[in-house]
Amino acid sequence: MTDTTPALAPPHDDARARRNVAVLVMAQAILGSQMPMIFVIGGLAGLMIAPSPVLATLSISLIVFGSMTTAPWLSAVMQRHGRRAGFLIGSLGGALGAGVSGYGLWIDSFPMFLVGSYLTGIYMSAQGFYRFAAADTASDTFRPKAISYVMAGGLLSALIGPQLVKLTTDATVVPFVGTYAFVVLINLAGSALFAFLDVPKPVPPKAGEATGRTRAELLRDPKIAVAIICGMVSYALMNLMMTSTPLAVVGCGFSTGNAADIVSAHVIAMFAPSFVTGHLIARFGTMKIVATGLVLLAAAGGVALTGVELFQFFGALVLLGVGWNFGFIGATAMLTQAHTPEERGRVQGMNDFIVFGCVTLASLASGLMMSFGDDVQSGWTAVNLAMLPFLALAGTALIWLALRPKDAYA
Repeated sequence: MTDTTPALAPPHDDARARRNVAVLVMAQAILGSQMPMIFVIGGLAGLMIAPSPVLATLSISLIVFGSMTTAPWLSAVMQRHGRRAGFLIGSLGGALGAGVSGYGLWIDSFPMFLVGSYLTGIYMSAQGFYRFAAADTASDTFRPKAISYVMAGGLLSALIGPQLVKLTTDATVVPFVGTYAFVVLINLAGSALFAFLDVPKPVPPKAGEATGRTRAELLRDPKIAVAIICGMVSYALMNLMMTSTPLAVVGCGFSTGNAADIVSAHVIAMFAPSFVTGHLIARFGTMKIVATGLVLLAAAGGVALTGVELFQFFGALVLLGVGWNFGFIGATAMLTQAHTPEERGRVQGMNDFIVFGCVTLASLASGLMMSFGDDVQSGWTAVNLAMLPFLALAGTALIWLALRPKDAYA
């Protein structure tokens, strides 16, 4: 008798997907280590040469702004020329950005430092597409796990990056220049990984074929709208708090090494849950996981408001990392379920433009809020209170989607 039961996905599809996931995990670990390095030193380096302490975190804002403005055209490049081309552009941007930032520090030029920060944003944008590339060749069943595994690669970057900061901070006469020089090497060496990536180039539509919905139509899709809102809030609030943390830690009398250790613990918490996040999404559904993430983000702000001892910084930043993991990976999985292949470049570029646009605003607000009041603790309090209205927005959007029976999904 012939078995007519349809298979969920051809086995060879996920074999290719697993190979791509392995490459992307290594890229996340090696190339991705530059992001915790730069986020640890960015505000402190900016404080050395900025004309005003209020502008200390402007370099971080420029990185995220660079990512925001890069996302639409880089997504279009990948849609036309493939993921490999886009990721190589990202590595080139990371190397160039670190080189220019280091040179800006060396000659004491804040504008030059900011130019380098903007170029670093090209790498940050490309790294954001690793999670989508993991989904490109995966079956529906394996897709959330593929996204989650690639994000788990950030665990190694969390261990490597901040420790490299300790080794390179004073390697040159001007502090942090050695760190930026090492980031250049990371980008040049790590880019070789993409030679092993096997994601087919999208087939361009023929004349008369459907090209998918317009951006306006996509934004009217409830699943897409809520996925973008939840991803935006999860990432922006994480960035708001993380960008402020080194300034708050050092401002409260602790060392740069303490700040690096706290950021390291935070980045570990961001990525370590990824080994199980995909399985949790498969079992409980994206909305429950995103909701859990939002609750944990709120808990992070609550712990931070209890005081400014080292254990409170550690506790708040660990909760922040896990909350980001559930909220952002869950929102990403929700987004990949809501569009067709021909809409991929349009949706993903639009999503990251909006998400990183809000992250840019959050990082700008971080420096401003840290200047509130008469001391660092007042600024730290302002940062954490500012999280509340945005968590309420994302929570309300998620509840609205859950109450729409025709849009409900597992």
